Amino acid sequence: MRFLYNLLSYLALIPYACLFLFRSVSNPAYRKNLGQRFGFGFPSIRESIWLHAVSVGEVQAALPLIRALRRRYPGVRLLVTTVTPTGAARVRAAFGDDVEHSYIPFEFPYAIKRFFRAVNPQAALIMETEVWPNLYRACGVRRIPLILVSARISPRSVPGYARMLPMIRETLSHGIIIAAQSQSDADRFLALGADPARTTVMGNIKFDVELPEGTREAGIRLRHETIGDHPVWIAASTHRGEEQQVLDAHRTLLERHPDLLLILVPRHPERFAEVQKLVEQSGFEMISRTGGSSCDRSTQVLLGDTMGEMSLFFAASDIAFIAGSLVPIGGHNLLEPAAQGLPVITGPHNFNAQDIADQFVELGACRRVADWQELAVTVDELLAAPERAAEQGQKAQALLEQNRGALARLLVLLDPLLDERQAG
Repeated sequence: MRFLYNLLSYLALIPYACLFLFRSVSNPAYRKNLGQRFGFGFPSIRESIWLHAVSVGEVQAALPLIRALRRRYPGVRLLVTTVTPTGAARVRAAFGDDVEHSYIPFEFPYAIKRFFRAVNPQAALIMETEVWPNLYRACGVRRIPLILVSARISPRSVPGYARMLPMIRETLSHGIIIAAQSQSDADRFLALGADPARTTVMGNIKFDVELPEGTREAGIRLRHETIGDHPVWIAASTHRGEEQQVLDAHRTLLERHPDLLLILVPRHPERFAEVQKLVEQSGFEMISRTGGSSCDRSTQVLLGDTMGEMSLFFAASDIAFIAGSLVPIGGHNLLEPAAQGLPVITGPHNFNAQDIADQFVELGACRRVADWQELAVTVDELLAAPERAAEQGQKAQALLEQNRGALARLLVLLDPLLDERQAG
């Protein structure tokens, strides 16, 4: 099966290259360091700690881990790899040149061999769901400790893995340590052939979210200097097909709350211009964050067209709707607004972190809505009952605090692995 898998990976090179060239038409960032995806141009750093996070969401979740690794191992260089340019931009915005960055090579043997020839990490940390047979095998052959951090497998992905069960079992046999988010995730890995002795429930490091220093104060300044007296709700990390639904909800809300401001933050920066055009064509009075203007009484939408300011936008908001959930994207991180005590709303599609979403909804720390009409009703209810909104936000914040600790447990697990690698 591995021979067939490798053959298919080589055959996929041309369509893969075409895909990235196509993406680069609307987002030139895809052309930067394109050779790294095919095995060329990696930074040459030996004996590093390597962490992989697919895109901006995984990078955001990994920020506390990266900061903790820098404090704990000050003499060891950190390499962070991503798949998307937005993930790369978030790494640079957070750490500048204090950590190395490259794109992860495509899953074919030649590129992976060249990656490890340039980078010989002491340990590899892979965030969440990435299961790559050739990459994992390369770690095993080189005796590089590999930990799947906050590992999860959604129920809907199990049948796909099961169709490749012999290779998945072989992939998970290379000394991989699975630090699962939940018992159900651990059980799914075990069903696919993971070693019970190397599979543990460690929790989700997303609960260890850290607010940037001065976030609340910056949010107060943003409201004072830019937003003014408007009540504010935010639609965070929206996708195509979702902005229109959010705007429909906002139009309905303005009938009862004419001074209400929506902070609309698209997930992908290459869509900022597209979303701005949609808002303008929909007839809303709008300003953009990059425009530098302040809201007046007629302003209805503030477009968050910047990178790395989501925590600031949350700090300036009264209610948070977490997008990627009105369309079948799977939902995004509920924990960032929870850390700031905001009442949180999500749509019906939460399969990217189903356990967390279900837990928040069941305990009254989040409201789940089926469509934009219910979204409008729920925001209206929270605006009309500030005490209820505050209580929901407090529940979310308390639930977050109760589930912290995965990061500390992970670092305890990592120490002996690095000591063993250095001794060898």
